[in-house]
Amino acid sequence: MTVPMDDLDRSANAVFSGRVVRKDLVREVKVGSNVPVYVLEYLLGKYCASDDPAAIQTGLEVVRQTLAENFIRPDESERAKAEVKRRGQHRLIDKVDVRLVASEDKYWAHLANFGERFVHIPEDLVYRYDRLLGGGVWCQLDLIYNADDDEPTKRPFYIKALKPIQVAAFSMGEYLEGRRAFDRDGWMDLVMRSIGLEPAEYDTRGKLLALTRLIPMAERNYNLIELGPWGTGKSFVYRESSPNAILISGGKVTVPQLFVHMGTGRIGLLGTWDVVAFDEVAGLEMSDSTVVNMLKDYMESGSFARGKEETPAEASVVLIGNTSKPHQELVRTAHLFADLPQAMIDPAFIDRLHFYLPGWESPKLEQRLFTNHYGFVSDYFAEALRQLRKQSFVRAIDTEFALGDHLSARDEKAVRKTVSGLLKLLHPHEEWTRAELREYLEYAMEGRRRVKEQLKKLAPHDYAKTSFSYIERDTGREYWVEVPEQPEELDAELADEATAEETAPIVAAGGEGSDTAALMAAGENKWVEFKASACYDHQSGNRNKDLEFAVAKTIAGFANAHGGTLLIGVNDEGHAVGLDDDYRLANQRRQDRDGYENWLTTMLAETLGKVATSYLTISFAEVDGHDVCRVDVRPAGAPVFMRGQKSDGDFYVRLNNSTRLLTTADALDYVRSHWR
Repeated sequence: MTVPMDDLDRSANAVFSGRVVRKDLVREVKVGSNVPVYVLEYLLGKYCASDDPAAIQTGLEVVRQTLAENFIRPDESERAKAEVKRRGQHRLIDKVDVRLVASEDKYWAHLANFGERFVHIPEDLVYRYDRLLGGGVWCQLDLIYNADDDEPTKRPFYIKALKPIQVAAFSMGEYLEGRRAFDRDGWMDLVMRSIGLEPAEYDTRGKLLALTRLIPMAERNYNLIELGPWGTGKSFVYRESSPNAILISGGKVTVPQLFVHMGTGRIGLLGTWDVVAFDEVAGLEMSDSTVVNMLKDYMESGSFARGKEETPAEASVVLIGNTSKPHQELVRTAHLFADLPQAMIDPAFIDRLHFYLPGWESPKLEQRLFTNHYGFVSDYFAEALRQLRKQSFVRAIDTEFALGDHLSARDEKAVRKTVSGLLKLLHPHEEWTRAELREYLEYAMEGRRRVKEQLKKLAPHDYAKTSFSYIERDTGREYWVEVPEQPEELDAELADEATAEETAPIVAAGGEGSDTAALMAAGENKWVEFKASACYDHQSGNRNKDLEFAVAKTIAGFANAHGGTLLIGVNDEGHAVGLDDDYRLANQRRQDRDGYENWLTTMLAETLGKVATSYLTISFAEVDGHDVCRVDVRPAGAPVFMRGQKSDGDFYVRLNNSTRLLTTADALDYVRSHWR
């Protein structure tokens, strides 16, 4: 089924003409074909650049025919050589790399699948496409056969013409200028589509989780681990999205393979690739303890010593694997690294990891999650990320925030590198808002704290400090960042909440503005939460359904605990920002307090159920010339569950100063004790 172009498709084609491709066509052609994605996208861009379904189908047939006639599989190399000799000239699609043989004062081309290392190539082609000298480029080339009788060594293959399929030239200036044509959310969606996923099926956190897999491609020496259920696409990005990443699946890993071969002097994978990803990490076998020890040192320093030489390298290390048990059971009975090879379950090794990506939060890949829209040509985007590795945004947080006392030097390094990677992915033009920077900082701290919490289990005396926080430089206010995987602390909080007899000190509905102002001055706490808006996104200037979800989640959390007050129209600093934009978007017929109250009540009834709305009272106050909507929530007489946001039956509860999503087991325990 042909999906019509949307606004993002049109913008992408207008700004990045020739650099985007329909990703559903890539999937359609790739089925049953072991052809690199970059080759497919080049051919699709050449023959299927149309909105006409008939023209696209005709183009697809041309692509398939071109692949059948011109793409050579390695096991067909001798047949292809015979065909070139028979015809005298033949067009091929192959990977071409070039080397200078100084003793002959000549450049020789190597055709990977064709299986010939000495192919004549004109020097002007070498100078025109310098990436031929840097690891090779997939090309469409015209090869001719000419066996000169006077040659002592027959080398009859000549490249007559050559056109790179991969990006042969890349302009960072054009890429950055193109980025400025999109807002943050639009750019995030375009990047999601570029890795083959449909952003409409993900909320903002889901998008961040998916895009975190790209950070190792943009950030040098970045160490990432992702463990979770099978089928969530953990290895998909490293296998399909970049020619600069290599995926190693299980098997035995040796020192020569990763570092350097002492006999030949050949540098291993860490010195030749941007990203080395270990898939099915639970099945990895280390040839000896030296592998882990050298890998541990490399992950810390970015260099390795073998023999007398110290070799610097920039490869990021990614560990990917499936969990043997649900993560809730792992955090209760063992730790989140339990499925690593025993040699890697070493606190010193684990401490080198910058981010633990919770794979259990990623949905299993199914057809609806794949996009049918336009995204960047894989090789173009991969080259952009490779160029961005040369830059660093690790100091970006310093103008706005400082890190708390519990973060060690390694913690700080990990957090800074994660923020830097996200900024390169989403803000390469170096323009972002304070709210966006805060979002990335909290996300980065969560991923590193997930590592630290498990280290505390393995070596509690050495890793006791896990209360991660950051401080706003202008206000001096400190914020703590938590992770769900804190079973001991969560159990204690649940016990406290379930047995507490106190009720939130809610001021009567319709109270004076001074009462609301007093709550604002006291700041957020166990009983009070601020939201700048409930539907208007101050960053994008558009409506955002995620904000509605956040409001409903907070109200559900208060109702399931001991009540509380939500103030809408108040920013994180406790300043009134008003509801004018919310009024405009919430109710088209009545853009005032009454219309807003009607919309909010209807939205909460749909999300939480009509019974839940009986536990709350909505009122308004004017503070500093701005309207503030006040939602006073009483403790619910029965559990309140969330609906929508791609899930039904989620149970949230207010624990201390945050609203937590409980697992099924924790929710059952809480319900039994809280409503006994």
